[in-house]
Amino acid sequence: MSDNYKQLTAELSATIGGIRKDIPDVMQGFSAMAGAALEDGALSKKTKELIALSIGVAGHCQGCIGFHVKALISLGVTREELAEALGMAIYMGGGPSLMYAAEAMQAYEEFTAK
Repeated sequence: MSDNYKQLTAELSATIGGIRKDIPDVMQGFSAMAGAALEDGALSKKTKELIALSIGVAGHCQGCIGFHVKALISLGVTREELAEALGMAIYMGGGPSLMYAAEAMQAYEEFTAK
């Protein structure tokens, strides 16, 4: 399990910044795709972030968990909403997803700690 999601996301952000310099066209395209995918539409941005988090949990991606939990908190996610989305990730991914759902809850608790 991760020791610190704040540190993990900060370190990944710095590394991704370097990748942006190395392959700016690819990263610009990725950012444009992310922005378009996350726009409010038939599904709210919060719902889309919950889906992204669930995929990150099922895909066993700690960075995805950190970034999407952080985004969800800024969108006002409740612990109950987060838990229900994690329930779907566990249902679809079984035991390994349960371990990463615990990581997501750990990230939520870390980012919301006073």
